Amino acid sequence: MREEVHYSRAIEVPGLVLSTARFSAFRFKPHYHLDCHVALVADGVQRQQFKGESLLLTRGAIQLMPPGEVHDGVAGANEAYTLQTFRLSPELLAGLGEEITGKHHFPSQAAVVLRDTRLAEQLIRMHTALRDASDDPQLKEAHVMELFESLFARLLKPSPQVVSGTLTPRQLMRVRDFMEARLCDKVVLEDLALVLGLDRFRFLKLFKRTVGMTPHAWLLRLRLERAVELIKTNRDMPITDVAHAVGFFDQSHFTRAFSDAYSVTPARFQRPAGNFLQGDRGSAR
Repeated sequence: MREEVHYSRAIEVPGLVLSTARFSAFRFKPHYHLDCHVALVADGVQRQQFKGESLLLTRGAIQLMPPGEVHDGVAGANEAYTLQTFRLSPELLAGLGEEITGKHHFPSQAAVVLRDTRLAEQLIRMHTALRDASDDPQLKEAHVMELFESLFARLLKPSPQVVSGTLTPRQLMRVRDFMEARLCDKVVLEDLALVLGLDRFRFLKLFKRTVGMTPHAWLLRLRLERAVELIKTNRDMPITDVAHAVGFFDQSHFTRAFSDAYSVTPARFQRPAGNFLQGDRGSAR
């Protein structure tokens, strides 16, 4: 079987590298890393020697490997396995760790294997989402913060800080006005948090508790609603121009998001009501 390894960088999250690999005969010799690894086996088994112990990593296990720890890795039972890894630079780990836990000096973590199927499945889905180049940068930021919060909550050392309360009506209006004014720009989570002078983690929690949606989901819906208005008032406007006017830089991404929201493509919505297919009637309300 041919070995496969793919690396990708989440440009919107400096210090994060994602890797996906399919190994069969390849053997990791004893080695260490200068960054922190969060590793998951998507299928198959990896056998690993670490500090004199033999570990079997299967789907449902999450391995946290801090910098400097020596370990190896080989396919278990001579079968292929798929390994997915979040590689976190010390700067990213320290910055986000401080933001989420509220600690001024983020303590180092010991190597550990968590057996948590539910969390592992969430991280595997998150890994896939972060590799999707079409995803909004704000969504990727939120995914990384959720990754850290989930891991710290599971480890309880350090535990995430408790964020209570909600945004005031005035704060919410300031954020909404900011989104409206920059609808066709790329808006990241830090941009929104700075409007209120908050860090990203606190802002994310307060906004979601206040509105019932994440900032990304709320902004996405705002863009789609504005797209509906443009299409209704400018029937001859090219769909590509509509997409760009509301902040979508990829028409296929716009079409997919529009269809998910209204159960009809933008092009079909643009037609006069009498020309809708039978299955589309009432979908674009």
